[in-house]
Formats: sequence, structure tokens, C-alpha cells
Amino acid sequence: MEKEDLKKIKETERVQEFLEALEHPLKEAVLQLRSIIKSNKKLSERIKWNAPSYYSSDDLFTFNLRNKKFVQLVFHHPEIINIKSKLLEGDYKDRRMIYFENSNAIIENKKEIESIIKKLLLLVDKSK
Repeated sequence: MEKEDLKKIKETERVQEFLEALEHPLKEAVLQLRSIIKSNKKLSERIKWNAPSYYSSDDLFTFNLRNKKFVQLVFHHPEIINIKSKLLEGDYKDRRMIYFENSNAIIENKKEIESIIKKLLLLVDKSK
């Protein structure tokens, strides 16, 4: 196994430990969303900004778990502004947000979440 692969395994283990220790009223929703995210094998995960964060060749998006009333994903790669979706909120020049109030909202929007991630990865690859 290569050094980079070992690093990614350790990072994923660290995310798992972080989530096991997480005290958040929407923890099940966080785990549900992580499961959807991890289904895309082009993504790697690590802890960044004290939360699970996802990347490929660039940093792409991170959970924001500070608010206890919803689960938030912050898409901080500038290519996100080129993706249109009813889930993406904010009119920032370089980022968009997604908010979920519960697991049901995540399950109902699973295909759209997967689509946003897939489109973002394609745009990031094209920009390289």
C-alpha cells in the first residue's frame, strides 16, 4: 500500500472517531449525509476546521456542525457557483451552503446531493 493510501485510511479513521464522539442532536442526519457523500469513491475525507471535510484534487466542502438546529454543508470550492440546484443557498462569489433540518430531508434529496457532488467533481477536474 502506498503512503498516500495509508494517509487517507488514517484520515478516514480520524473522521470516524470524530463522529463517534460527536454530540449533536442531528447526529443521525450527519451520519446519513456522510454515507451519501462517501458513496462517491472520488472523494477523500479528513477533519478540517474541526469537522469532516471532503476533497479530491482540491478541498471541496465541509460540514459546519456548530448550529444544533440543522446540518450544514459549506461548499467552498469556487466552481460551486456554476452549479444550479434548489438545495444550494447563498449568493457568495465563491461558495454555497446546503442546510438540512432532519434525516428525512437528506433522504428525500439524496439524488440531488449526489448530483451536486458529481457535477462539482467534473468542474474541478476540467479546471485543472
